[in-house]
Amino acid sequence: MMETIFPNFEFYSPWLLLLFLAFIPLLILDVKKKKRTGIKVPSTKNMEENKGILFVLFLLKISKYLILSALIIAIARPRTFTISQNNDDSKGIDIMLSVDVSLSMLAKDLEPDRLTALKKIAKNFVLQRPADRIGLVTYSGEAFTKVPVTSDHAVILDELDNLNTLELQPGTAIGEGLSVAVSHLKNSKAKSKIIILMTDGVNTIENAMPPQVGAQLAKANGIKVYSIGIGTNGYALMPTNIDIFGDLVFNEVEVKIDEPVLREIAQTTGGKYFRATSVQSLEEVYNEINQLEKSELKTSKLYNYQEYFRTFLWIALGVLLLDAILRWVFYRFLS
Repeated sequence: MMETIFPNFEFYSPWLLLLFLAFIPLLILDVKKKKRTGIKVPSTKNMEENKGILFVLFLLKISKYLILSALIIAIARPRTFTISQNNDDSKGIDIMLSVDVSLSMLAKDLEPDRLTALKKIAKNFVLQRPADRIGLVTYSGEAFTKVPVTSDHAVILDELDNLNTLELQPGTAIGEGLSVAVSHLKNSKAKSKIIILMTDGVNTIENAMPPQVGAQLAKANGIKVYSIGIGTNGYALMPTNIDIFGDLVFNEVEVKIDEPVLREIAQTTGGKYFRATSVQSLEEVYNEINQLEKSELKTSKLYNYQEYFRTFLWIALGVLLLDAILRWVFYRFLS
């Protein structure tokens, strides 16, 4: 009944409320005592003038019941509570998105361009993984950590929105993008660790870490890599230069994706290689990865309590003091 009226209120020891049954014999004794004895009040011609005295008598009669009631409620420990959900990270998957942000990602073979299409689909993927921790690495001629693995998906979504091709050195260092992602997952205690490696080209930085070495690092740390080659077959309109006004100049360029290397990375780590030649196929790739890597969402309830027993102890003490003062004043008045 109490839970229905006050859904976030309870007593820690509700059985102690049975002590209120002790009021029954107390009331019976008081009634019998009232019949035998009485308190003498000053004789008056008009009892209306003694309403104050009668009120004090009433307070003195009920004070012990108020004190006992407050004490009983206090020891029963009334409290309110709030409930929050806690996700068990060990049951989820830790995922690093490693995204190629080289200039060629602005190619227009995917609408409106490769990078914009990737942003939208990757964001949808993140939204479908509520139980997982996700991080983000970008790379071109060098690699940079945007977000370490986190449960705060809002941060990931914001960083995906802000991806651009002008913040890192030019080129494509696939091995760097892979190894930096590995560094964020190697100490993870998640039941499964995966990297989604996305690129639209070939490795062009000779002095960077080779992609095969990055794959071996991933394998040694129990990390599975899903590699995605993004770009159409044949030629695509992509930026090749910048004019005097600072605008990108687009030309038809042959699409070159190092599929053998991407396939080797996936096979080495127990993952899978995908080729996305359109927005639809890229979306299908992410959907397939989403199905391949199922996470178990295990949540537990956390109860936060606010105790009120001290409040009722103070009430009992206050009534006790008031009772003592009233008795002292009243009996001095009678005498």
